[in-house]
Amino acid sequence: MDKLHIGLRAAIWSAALVVGMAMHASARSAPAPGSPPSSQRAMDAASEARILALAPERISAADVRDVLSHAPAPRVICLQGSLAPISMRPFAEFLIAMGYPESQLRDPADGSFSHGSFADGEKLAGTLAWYYESEGMRPMLIGHSQGGMLAIRALYELAGEFNDKITVWNPLTDRSEQRSTIVDPIDGIERPVVGLKLSYVTALATGKLPRILLGQWTMVSRLRAIPDTVEEFTGFIIEWDGIAGTPPGSEAYHAIGSAKVRTVWLPNATSHIAMPQAKELAVNPVTRAWIDHYVPGENAVPPTDAGIDASNILHAADIWFSVKKHWCLEAQKLVRARQAANPNKGTGG
Repeated sequence: MDKLHIGLRAAIWSAALVVGMAMHASARSAPAPGSPPSSQRAMDAASEARILALAPERISAADVRDVLSHAPAPRVICLQGSLAPISMRPFAEFLIAMGYPESQLRDPADGSFSHGSFADGEKLAGTLAWYYESEGMRPMLIGHSQGGMLAIRALYELAGEFNDKITVWNPLTDRSEQRSTIVDPIDGIERPVVGLKLSYVTALATGKLPRILLGQWTMVSRLRAIPDTVEEFTGFIIEWDGIAGTPPGSEAYHAIGSAKVRTVWLPNATSHIAMPQAKELAVNPVTRAWIDHYVPGENAVPPTDAGIDASNILHAADIWFSVKKHWCLEAQKLVRARQAANPNKGTGG
């Protein structure tokens, strides 16, 4: 590649990042529903250095407060189950109370925290591509019950399982943009929506029985097999969940290929319907401290003397661990891309 092409690519990268930062500034000054989405925060050299110094697997409460809160954050879309009164708003409020930016959990069109699960998977996939192109960071999906099915469906849509092309969908106008490609904000190269890989997706209490009862036949055989369009996936299954239809010995989640997939088995005392109720866990000092120090696989025993119902603490802590981990990873990727686009300006930009 000659110097002209290298310089052109660097210019594209830099322009994409600058546009994103300008969009973010506009959104912050006018955060009302219908305003442009929150995008990139302009960072100085010291802020970028602090972001790059973070260990994604060991993000502390201080790291969130002092470093990540000053960094851009990926869009997080919370998908509720099939029962309309049971929304994901309480779980979004839990994430906010733990330190996640509220703007990146709200729907920019109507300000809501919870998205319905009787939606089109292809449209959701096109929306995810729009967010990535507009905000420079890959969105995350958190789905409860049928919302988990929709999240997995979106992964299959991105894998090209149902369509060779996916149209970019603008969530601000709720309209198709009549194109099936985006300009990748990290490298400035045009790429198809199909094949886009998300960073983190999770499904809570999502079972095959409701798929059969609701006639969602295309997802019955696919529900526990996770395609390569996500880097990390965690599925939470409640033993003896009568709504999801998951008795002990039910099929665990597994990767079709390279995705990192975990299955977390929750005790049968966990309420399928009450799973999104987690905000109080972030407010109570005992449960908050436990969640802040939680690391998957380290066999931490949840507190029993917190003075509040802590039955949702395991999946809440596990999801928060993954959300802040991928928040860090996406921020670091964005910083490195900016530095690559401006190699002669150091980290100061």
